[in-house]
Amino acid sequence: MIKITLDKALQAKGISRYELAKRSGIQYQIIDNYYKNKVVRYDSSILDRICTALNCDISDILEYKG
Repeated sequence: MIKITLDKALQAKGISRYELAKRSGIQYQIIDNYYKNKVVRYDSSILDRICTALNCDISDILEYKG
């Protein structure tokens, strides 16, 4: 199972979901869905924009639990 750890990444960077939405150009509701792990299919372009906005690697926001 893949889990989004966006909450941990945002907390580590001291950034709010609203600020991430502004920096990435992604709608707040979409950021909120990723933050709350309500996403079933991950959009690679959204993950790329999140990583760019946070200046992090994909492993910083995704976690695999087998």
